[in-house]
Amino acid sequence: MLNPTARPDVPQGLKGETTRVMKRRPNTRWTRARLLAPRLERHPLGPRIFVLGLRWHEWHLGVLIVVILGLGLALGLVHGALPIVLVLVGAGWLIAKDWRDIFAHSRDTASWRLGFHRRPFPLRSFRRADPLPMLVALGVAAIALVNLLSALTPNISWRGHLLLRIEPVAELHLFHALAIPASIALFLSAYYLYRRRLRALQLAVVLLVALGIVNLFKGLDFEEAIVDFLLAAALLAGRRSFHVRHDPVSRRAALMRIPLVAAAAFLLSLILVAAVARASFVADVRATGDLLLWQPGPIVFTDLARRMDLAIGLIGVGALAVIGYLLFRPLAAPRDLPDTEIRALAGDLVRRHGADTLAYFKLRRDKHYLFSDDGRAFLGYRIESGVLVVSGDPVGEEGALSHLLRKLALFVEERGLRLAALGVSEKLRPLFEQLGLRALYLGDEAIVELASFTLEGRAIRKVRQSATRLEKAGYRTELADPSELDEQAFAALATVSAARRGRTAERGFSMALDALRGEELRDTVLLIAKDEEGTVRGFLHFVPSYGHPAMSLSLMRRDPGSPNGLTEFMVVRAIELLRQRGIEELSLNFAAFARFIHSPQGWLERLAGRAARGADAVFQIERLYRFNAKFFPRWEPRYVMYERLSALPRVVLASLWLEGQMPKPSLHRARSLRQPNRLGRPSVRQ
Repeated sequence: MLNPTARPDVPQGLKGETTRVMKRRPNTRWTRARLLAPRLERHPLGPRIFVLGLRWHEWHLGVLIVVILGLGLALGLVHGALPIVLVLVGAGWLIAKDWRDIFAHSRDTASWRLGFHRRPFPLRSFRRADPLPMLVALGVAAIALVNLLSALTPNISWRGHLLLRIEPVAELHLFHALAIPASIALFLSAYYLYRRRLRALQLAVVLLVALGIVNLFKGLDFEEAIVDFLLAAALLAGRRSFHVRHDPVSRRAALMRIPLVAAAAFLLSLILVAAVARASFVADVRATGDLLLWQPGPIVFTDLARRMDLAIGLIGVGALAVIGYLLFRPLAAPRDLPDTEIRALAGDLVRRHGADTLAYFKLRRDKHYLFSDDGRAFLGYRIESGVLVVSGDPVGEEGALSHLLRKLALFVEERGLRLAALGVSEKLRPLFEQLGLRALYLGDEAIVELASFTLEGRAIRKVRQSATRLEKAGYRTELADPSELDEQAFAALATVSAARRGRTAERGFSMALDALRGEELRDTVLLIAKDEEGTVRGFLHFVPSYGHPAMSLSLMRRDPGSPNGLTEFMVVRAIELLRQRGIEELSLNFAAFARFIHSPQGWLERLAGRAARGADAVFQIERLYRFNAKFFPRWEPRYVMYERLSALPRVVLASLWLEGQMPKPSLHRARSLRQPNRLGRPSVRQ
């Protein structure tokens, strides 16, 4: 039976709660007023602003500004094209940066920041003032030029007369002279502010405060002084955005070298002035100091030395540039390659957790390593053109990979580097995306399942014919452990490699080794092909994948004078011999952009496939895909990860240099190609 006194829209179980709500009814008006009052709430994604009980987004403010501007134009209250354009630009910026909140499906998915709102990344620290360095750098460069022009032009007459009541003319000239080098130094620091250098922030604040004071004493330039102080305050407020640290040793070294650089510049300028002017020593010293400060000195130069003032001034600017480099150079990345102990730790992690087919290639001797703090995971990398390129997937315990990537993000930010990864698998791609990296399809790794591989059937007849022809010609193969081969055998392999490679650069970074043997490479296998006379005519080098019975092809070499089909013959024999050893999968060559060639989806991928075929003459894209497809492999995609679209060209260039697909301009390139590798013999990398 229902209670006749109960409200029909309130469940009986909530009767007590309803009673309590009714008891608070006298305060409903106060509660409603409180809800309608403007308030600011904290939120992990940024501040939440409520006015009249409604939440306001930045795009709301942008639309409101446009509406008010339209009303002002309609009523004739707004005049002038420049104010209208500035207001529209500001309103458009508010709408554009907050575009995610306009649509319900993407609302509250991005974090607030000065620039475009972006999705937060779990493995990367988030700075709300990320665009601040670029904006402040532009402002600092502009105000530096304004200060420089102000120092080079006469004072406003009434301000100058007012100052003459406080200080003599000589001091006015002194402050003008001091403003010139300070403005030049501030202008030079703007570039390093853009690069987020912490020490540039510290120096810029000091220079801005100093210029603000100098502007007051050189001509009562209140406008310049106010802007200087405001910029200094903005730098201090956004100091967390300047995260590129500097080498702790470089500060002490810079303090020792800066006086030497300044003294050398002054001495060189003094010698030039003395050689041309032939005046007294005191006059030469005074003239040198004035010219370095871009001020007219007591000596007038004539004839060929008429522009000696410009030459001395440029020497001073050059000295400032050198001093700026000493002060602002970022924390350097390690240059020394890992020693034997570190390489042993990396090898141990590869053998325990290196299930990925590219894990073993991190044992190349030309890679640097970054370990997690607990030593349970590591990654291999190289730095090229300011880009830290990670080689494939990190290796280690699954629970330590997130911590390792957080450490990687901090590592690159403190050194002002771009971050990229080459050859990332589908499995680890989401983890890199949590760093804020984007994925670009790079190609496919061809993996042959040995149990199902067969030479029977019409589709594989060309491979079968090549293998049969070479076998009838007396060619034989054998699997060998590199540690069991003598020097003569390795010399024969090196000869084949040199004959095949010629003068072309060695290739390989993420998917090839740089040596055939070594204590850390004891698990590798060689397949050697010999002709009927027992001469080595080709070889394949394989590395293991741990955790499952699989191997990866590292090197593939054949003598150019050997019969066609030798490579197919070696691959077929390797499949048969490795299958006898219990190997289930064999990773062959990596085929760049293979999907665009064998199964493009959409017009864009078809266009990319045509471009890949066109580049085949240089990069062997289509030919390598066709070779791999002969063995009917399973295609596993690999990706290149990059931070933003503007950094992609640098990432591509760095990757091409690292992989040896494009020669890097260098004065020492010809000499380095002739140098033997660390084993004292020509390198046999792929």
